[in-house]
Amino acid sequence: MMQQPLFTVGDVPVFGDAILSPMAGYSDVPYRALCRAYGSAMHYTEFVPVEALLGKRVHERFRQRLDTQPGEHPMVFQIFGNNAQMLLDAARRIQEWEPDIIDINMGCATRKVSGRGAGVGMMPQPKLIEETFKLLSQHLEVPVTGKIRLGWDATQENFLQIGRILEQNGAALIAMHGRTKVQKYGGQANWDAIAELKQAVSVPVIGNGDVQTPQDIDRMKAHTGCDAVMIGRAAIGNPWIFARQRREELQIGEIIKAVRLHAREMVNYYGETSGLRQFRKHLKQYFEDIPDIELDRLLSTESFAEFGVFLGEVETAVPADVHIKNLQESLSFHSA
Repeated sequence: MMQQPLFTVGDVPVFGDAILSPMAGYSDVPYRALCRAYGSAMHYTEFVPVEALLGKRVHERFRQRLDTQPGEHPMVFQIFGNNAQMLLDAARRIQEWEPDIIDINMGCATRKVSGRGAGVGMMPQPKLIEETFKLLSQHLEVPVTGKIRLGWDATQENFLQIGRILEQNGAALIAMHGRTKVQKYGGQANWDAIAELKQAVSVPVIGNGDVQTPQDIDRMKAHTGCDAVMIGRAAIGNPWIFARQRREELQIGEIIKAVRLHAREMVNYYGETSGLRQFRKHLKQYFEDIPDIELDRLLSTESFAEFGVFLGEVETAVPADVHIKNLQESLSFHSA
């Protein structure tokens, strides 16, 4: 019997309800592959500025951000800018690289993006958003979606207005982070606002913000009625969240297995030296809540063979069938 999609984005089916968020420096080909293996249901690239896509030749660094692997579907290419025609021209160019969906980032809160009217800097410009989505939905062959926040600040929470503009001008899905630009990642995400957006539009809505555990996925869906949940920071070093597994319930051997697999993916994709260097930020996250594991040599080596030897030493230092929570409880007991 054929599995039914949970929802569709235009005519693109989506079969799961937990999705890796597009994160600069993290949502690359290797980590998307790992998260996909654990159940991430939709695959966003890191965002790319339209200016980088409109020259005669796209720089390898930006082309790599929009790289994909065979079977990586549904694949969402995310771009940002502050000019409707440039967004359309860039979208037309990357459409040739066969994404399933093109997404406009209207949520990035960093000053260098939002300060020039891109990312969440688009939200105070409803006419620009209307013009952009009207153009893209008329001229692209793939569905167009948008990722937004509540608004610029507490006095400009215009997400309902923007949500309706997006729907009326052809957006096939809206993802929303439940914080303002000014909040960035501070304070508490407003799940009530995500529920309001879901009730206000008929297209699928993805909720984002303060999902830390597998239970939070179901809590957000129940609280907001959203079609799926996007997970960002809590997924770094924790691909198991997409399989509804709690980190503290994992055995050390499962952590080691994922680290070995992820490091190999990084080396295969970026090359040995660059791959291991870029993997260091992930490695710290994998082991941050596990006591008494020495990472210095793992973090400093640029040899994959050495990395494997050092990781093997970590593996033999702690029995593979010990659960993380038991290690944490043991450390707490001994330090009391």
